[in-house]
Amino acid sequence: MSGGRFHAYLSRMKYIERWALMRNSMSENLCEHTLETAYIAHALGVISNRRCGGSVDIERLVLAAMYHDCSEILTGDLPTPVKYDNPKIKAAYKELETVAERKLLSMLPDDLREDYEPLFGTQRDKKTAELLKAADKLSAVIKCMQEEKAGNGEFEQAKRAQLEAISALGSPEANIFVEEFLPEYSLSLDELSAAE
Repeated sequence: MSGGRFHAYLSRMKYIERWALMRNSMSENLCEHTLETAYIAHALGVISNRRCGGSVDIERLVLAAMYHDCSEILTGDLPTPVKYDNPKIKAAYKELETVAERKLLSMLPDDLREDYEPLFGTQRDKKTAELLKAADKLSAVIKCMQEEKAGNGEFEQAKRAQLEAISALGSPEANIFVEEFLPEYSLSLDELSAAE
């Protein structure tokens, strides 16, 4: 198998639509979600180190965010209500993600693979995994807020569920982001400009 297939597969993330079971006023693909998650993960890492006494490897965190949903290139985006419907489905999907990650990693040349492995799910340290999970959920909340702003009530319950999940994480970094940064996402461009 050619070592170039890994990156060719990554380039296909833009074709994978998220929120498939929801009526969307604007679509969101996996690339868009991944970039936003990486931005938020960076912010959470900085907050951790500056305000919470952390020692997060921010570069590693942001790189992990870039690769956090790569398995969905092979599995697709399984909707949350299905993924978490019961423990057996959740466990089976986790195993499927792991298999997909291993398959993707196997597409890399042997001499490069070890640099990518720590960025995938099973290799992440606990704090990176915690902040990445929070960033992923915050990105989902932002999508819900954007849909609500566009007059789409379909995302109201999803937003509540994601905010509850973030609160349950007990992450001081995520709580700071929710308090200080999240409200601004509901502003229009004119409102953001007027606040300067």
